[in-house]
Amino acid sequence: MIGLTQRIAHPSLESPPESAESIPNMPVKPTKAMVLAAGLGLRMRPLTEHMPKPLVPVAGRPLLDHALDKLADADVTEAVVNVHYLPDQIIDHVAERSQPRVIISDERDAVLGTGGGVVKALPLLGNAPFFHVNSDTLWIDGVRSNLARLAETFDPARMDILLLMAPTASSIGYSGSGDYAMLPDGALRKRRENQVVPFVYAGAAIISPAIFADAPAGAFSLTRMFDRANEQERLFGLRLDGVWMHVGTPDAIGAAEDAFLESVA
Repeated sequence: MIGLTQRIAHPSLESPPESAESIPNMPVKPTKAMVLAAGLGLRMRPLTEHMPKPLVPVAGRPLLDHALDKLADADVTEAVVNVHYLPDQIIDHVAERSQPRVIISDERDAVLGTGGGVVKALPLLGNAPFFHVNSDTLWIDGVRSNLARLAETFDPARMDILLLMAPTASSIGYSGSGDYAMLPDGALRKRRENQVVPFVYAGAAIISPAIFADAPAGAFSLTRMFDRANEQERLFGLRLDGVWMHVGTPDAIGAAEDAFLESVA
């Protein structure tokens, strides 16, 4: 089952002669987004024993609302939100939301992974590049909206995927080895085993649906598409302006809330 509402066609986005891909150097301004909200939230237990992780409150709002608010600020009109674990709670939570309007991609009957979930939602997302946001990602913007900066930077002539990249040194709650190194032109190079790199994927991106051509059926990880774009030298990154917070466990919530308080002080 898909959808609280029916898909609205956008001829101006879907007509090949007028698409951004067919006009060199035309800025891309996505009006649709995919928000991943189907995870089990195992590391966030016990908070997620009776509540899906996207609804866990941080700084007075559920994680999912933080993501949807940022998409609304970036003029996104439709957000496809996939659900699997405790899906009815999320469906009820977003039912009255209009900015952006939320369309549900219901995955309660199958675990599709981060990649398979996007493939299932592609008919709702259309043919134009779209924002892709993890529902549990959290960041404080700098002077300008990072999603707006992504849209300004995305070049469909050179890129299939543009990732928002957070510097590991200034991120809150992250202690890993990073995901990618980034060249001066923004091209990304994946971290090799036992290597430490300075940037971690911040959970927001712009993705061209063309990268999913010949994607596998069923469950798979979205990193498979990242790797495909990387191999074709069409994976790029944009350094986040602001502060990114890794909210993976209950213990991380306090540090994230402290950062929010400092940002409005």
